[in-house]
Amino acid sequence: MERKYCTAIVLAAGSGKRMGTKIHKQYLLMGGRPVLYYSLKAFQDSPLIDEIILVTGSGEEEYCRKEIVVPYGITKVKKILAGGAERYNSVWNGLQETEEGYVFIHDGARPFVDEEIIERAYECVCGCGACVAGMPSKDTVKIADSSDTVQSTPDRNHVWIVQTPQVFDTAIVKKAYGMLMEQEKITVTDDAMAVELMTGNPIRLFRGSYENIKITTPEDLEIAEVFLQRTAG
Repeated sequence: MERKYCTAIVLAAGSGKRMGTKIHKQYLLMGGRPVLYYSLKAFQDSPLIDEIILVTGSGEEEYCRKEIVVPYGITKVKKILAGGAERYNSVWNGLQETEEGYVFIHDGARPFVDEEIIERAYECVCGCGACVAGMPSKDTVKIADSSDTVQSTPDRNHVWIVQTPQVFDTAIVKKAYGMLMEQEKITVTDDAMAVELMTGNPIRLFRGSYENIKITTPEDLEIAEVFLQRTAG
């Protein structure tokens, strides 16, 4: 089967309020390099990825080009775009620039995506057209109401913690986001949810990694440093 063209949209427009720093989380140093570098490098090195679209905070486009993309030789970055007020706005901006094929939508604050995850993603999307990385939950999960009262306890055997990349046939996810942007109230928290709600297309899960964490708090950065040292060792 002929390999389809693959675009990675890397999202780096988050403000990182929970990190408690003036510097956005994706630009904090980890192992002496910006957090964002690691996910860009993974897609740069993958033979499956043809191009990268980097979506940054408004006004940060040139900073990313001069401080990360050029110095670290991320030559697959074809476009650097300004993101929007919310994650879905940033994704929509990136999708406007994609070609036919498959699109890998990834959080720039997840530095431990690797070639194995990318390969599993490609294999999965070839069979279903819409899939997301995730891992089975190690913990029992409770569904609560607005007063923090437990309403139900889903069977842990069927609970996954969702990650990125989330990977789609470009036509499917563009259609979903196009419909979503016409809605008055938008309440989606990830790309799979947009596809589920707007198109009803089934979403497959494939295994990411328990180390494929998102850098959100200072504790996450400390854990990431440990993972990085172990990898380097």
